[in-house]
Amino acid sequence: MMFRRKRNNYLGGYSGARRGGSRIRTIGKILLAVLIVLVIACGAAAWYVLTPYQPTTEAQQAINATEEGITVHNSDNWIEFAAAKPTGDSVIFYPGARVKPEAYSLVAQRLAKNGHSVYIMKMPFNFAFFKPDAAQAVVDSNPNQKFIIGGHSLGGVFASRYAASHVDQISGVFFLASYPDEKGSLGNSGLPVISITASSDKVLDISKYQAARELLPATAVYYNIPAGNHAQFGSYGEQKGDGPAQITADEQLKQTVNALLSWMQDIDKANDKTSSK
Repeated sequence: MMFRRKRNNYLGGYSGARRGGSRIRTIGKILLAVLIVLVIACGAAAWYVLTPYQPTTEAQQAINATEEGITVHNSDNWIEFAAAKPTGDSVIFYPGARVKPEAYSLVAQRLAKNGHSVYIMKMPFNFAFFKPDAAQAVVDSNPNQKFIIGGHSLGGVFASRYAASHVDQISGVFFLASYPDEKGSLGNSGLPVISITASSDKVLDISKYQAARELLPATAVYYNIPAGNHAQFGSYGEQKGDGPAQITADEQLKQTVNALLSWMQDIDKANDKTSSK
């Protein structure tokens, strides 16, 4: 009987050890699976951040081309298209997420040709949320200039945040396929605002865009480009998830610039009336 008890105890201990080993192996497999998922997620995140949309050849050439009445300065923090004879406020431009700043050089070039110097901001990893107050360096470096600020997509969100907290330094705000969030609410700012969208844009969240109208002043101007899309507010080719445009990139660029120029002229007129009183 004593022998049997000892044998049973031995077997029980062996069984418990097997169960313990099985649990350890199970935990090890779970930890390995979690590690693999984390590695894949980190790799995907790194790929997403480190593979920005590149400017088209035409957009890249605009930075190096010599245009009468325009001087281009490419510095560490921004790309400036300086108008030789400024006739209106300067423009601070926040690029969209994952889009290289050079992709907006054609917009900047056309605005500069019409008397508005433009500063396209360079953001860390091409994301405005890493440097939301980037505009401050431009404002501080040019104390005699007046500024309009805005941006494309995510860039517009953070441009409006800057404007909302620096109302005394900004003359107006523009959104290209974009809208403000609560931190960038401009409803009571008194600033002129224009929102430009495109009918074939499938990247812009329309429900959030509509809801964000409550964060804009009642005087905000809305302009929609028929058959345009999200990516053609810049010059970087096709964007994943976007709808196909039924108009050329040049046509959308033309309509975007004309809408901005008309709106800025109204701001200049309003400022002239105020200063003459």
